[in-house]
Amino acid sequence: MRAALMAFLGVLATVFTLQAQQTNYKVSIIGFYNLENFYDTVNNTLIDDEEFLPTGVKNYNSAIYWDKVNNLATVLSKMGLEQSPDGPAILGVAEIENDTVLNDLVKHPLLKKRNYKIVHYSSPDARGIDVALLYNPKYFTVLDSKNLFVQLPGGSKDAYFTRDILWVKGKLDGETIHVYVNHWPSRRGGEERSAPGRAAAAGVSKSHMDSIAKADGLQKVVLMGDLNDDPTNESLTRVLQAKAKIKDVKPGQYYNPWVDMYKNGYGTLAYQDAWGLFDQIIVTEPWLNRNQQGYFYYQCHIFNREFMVENNGKYKGYPMRTWDGNTYRSGYSDHFPTYLVFLKKLP
Repeated sequence: MRAALMAFLGVLATVFTLQAQQTNYKVSIIGFYNLENFYDTVNNTLIDDEEFLPTGVKNYNSAIYWDKVNNLATVLSKMGLEQSPDGPAILGVAEIENDTVLNDLVKHPLLKKRNYKIVHYSSPDARGIDVALLYNPKYFTVLDSKNLFVQLPGGSKDAYFTRDILWVKGKLDGETIHVYVNHWPSRRGGEERSAPGRAAAAGVSKSHMDSIAKADGLQKVVLMGDLNDDPTNESLTRVLQAKAKIKDVKPGQYYNPWVDMYKNGYGTLAYQDAWGLFDQIIVTEPWLNRNQQGYFYYQCHIFNREFMVENNGKYKGYPMRTWDGNTYRSGYSDHFPTYLVFLKKLP
C-alpha cells in the first residue's frame, strides 16, 4: 500500500514540476494533522489529564514530552516540501491540550524560521483536548475567529461534551478565505450509535458556512479535520452533501477530493488491519475554477514517509503511534497528516 501510494504521489509531483516549468504559479499548502494526545506535563484540574502526568499510569514526564515535540516538529518540517519550501501556510491540528504545547512546537528549531502563529480556544471536551490553527503570517492574515459549540443529540453521547469547531476568517495572499478545523465525536460505543454525534458536528459547520454564504455570497471555504468518518459516510455525503467529482459540484456545494483515494485503499489511520481516511480537507466550489486570478485547488496528499510508518510488530504498516496502551513508543501520531496544494497563476 505504501509503495503504491508513494508511486502515485511521485507521479503527481512530477506533473506539478512539469507544469510549473511551463507556467509560473504561486503555491500554497493547507494541511491538517491529528497530533495524538499532545498534552503537557502540568496538572489541569479542569480536565481529565491525570494519565498524562508524571504521577499517572503512563509515567508521562518532560523527557517524553520533549521527544514528542521533536517528533512532531520533524514531520511538520518535511510536510509539503516537494511543493513549497515553506511547507504548510495553514495547518489545522487536533488532540492538543492547550496553546502551551503548540507554542513549544512552533518554537522548535526545525520550525522556528516559519514564525507560525496560533489560533486556539478551549473546548468543553471531556478529555480536555482541542483543535487549533497554525498559520504562517508570511502568507496568511487572520481577520476574525470563533469557536462553534457542538450540541450532541440525546442517545448518542449525551453524557459527554465534544470538541468545539474552530472557524477562522483571513486573507491568504490577500484573498479572503474561511477555514473550519474539526474533530468530530469518536466511534467509541460503536459506529452506528455514535453517528448522530458526527452528523450534529457536520451540521454545525454547514449551518455556519451557509450563514456566511447568505450574508456575503459564495466564499472560498476549507473544512478540515479528524472527522472520525470516512469520505463515504453519511455525515459527509448526506449532511455536508460533499461531492466526489469536481464535475458534479455546483455553486454552494462542496468537493471532497479523498473519495477516490479511500475507495482505492489508501488511508490515514488503520484499525484491525483496515484503513480509514478520517483526516479530510474539503473545499467549496469557488476553489475549483482553474481559470481564475486567485488560488485554485490542484492536488490532495497523504503525508506518510517511511520514517513515520511502523516497520515491525503488531502495528506493522500502520502510522507509528505515540503510545501502545501505557507504553511510550517514541512515535509521531496514530494518524498520517493530509494536505491540499493550491496554485495561483502569476503574470
